[in-house]
Amino acid sequence: MKVFRGLHHPGVAQSCALTIGNFDGVHRGHKAMLALLRGEAQQRGVSSCVLTFEPHPRDYFAAVSHQRERAPARIGTLRDKLTDLAQCGVDQTVVLPFDARLAALSPQAFIDEVLVKGLGTQYVLVGDDFRFGFRRAGDYTLLDAAGVAQGFDVARMNSYEVHGLRVSSSAVRDALAEGRMDDVTRLLGRPYRISGHVVHGRKLGRELGFRTLNLRFAHWKPAASGIFVVLVHGLTELPLAGVANIGIRPSLDPSDINGGRVLLETHCLDWPASLGPEGAYGKIIRVELLHKLHDELKYDSLDALTAGINRDCQQARAYFATQRHHD
Repeated sequence: MKVFRGLHHPGVAQSCALTIGNFDGVHRGHKAMLALLRGEAQQRGVSSCVLTFEPHPRDYFAAVSHQRERAPARIGTLRDKLTDLAQCGVDQTVVLPFDARLAALSPQAFIDEVLVKGLGTQYVLVGDDFRFGFRRAGDYTLLDAAGVAQGFDVARMNSYEVHGLRVSSSAVRDALAEGRMDDVTRLLGRPYRISGHVVHGRKLGRELGFRTLNLRFAHWKPAASGIFVVLVHGLTELPLAGVANIGIRPSLDPSDINGGRVLLETHCLDWPASLGPEGAYGKIIRVELLHKLHDELKYDSLDALTAGINRDCQQARAYFATQRHHD
């Protein structure tokens, strides 16, 4: 899959079948939509294309109005989104920076500049609640009328349901916030995962006897937080069982490079000797969050922290033992 930041690149396909959206979490509804898009693109002999935005438009408006708390929690980072879209067989993804200029485009200007001139759109597929343009004034009816006038087809897909549950990014966010990981897996069609490069941390875990793999979550408001039972992929042939904490690292220590950042800190229950003490740094790993143990706890001493981590590890081992028993 080709990825372009912005519209003006020589490699962008001359014409395409397009879908537009934030695609946060690439859930089963998105996958059904992308399968339909690929079929339409093949019929027309054009590229399948996803148009997405970074930052999320609601992030942008929350920042502009100084109401940062109104931004939606983020399910996945841009890296995870692009990986998922590529796995769905999309030919190209265009990431448009959502800024003041884009926010000010009228619906018709958005159609003219982005869809027609920028992407050579022959077919557009949108969700049933799709809105676009300045003050979200554009809707399906307006888009459909523009398609008739300007020569591109427009279709919409109704919401997708699993066991009577409407599949949406909001539903995934709610399930993650409440730690309902089985529901998350059902909505996504796979376990929830976060990937990234292993970065250096404070090395505190090492001093306590718990080596951790640290990943930065590149958004300030993750949809999941707390302590989870996890599987780590990408370091060894078989995934490694572990316990992970996702949350904002308090910036208490001025020399802490990760202070104030969202970190996913994973302790593997059994560290493979083959990796050696430094074997993970710089590698890209994928951490699957399988089961939530509890919310983050504040420990008043390093001894209490050590006891807490030991407890979490015991619970994780018990979780994996019951899973094996069910298998």
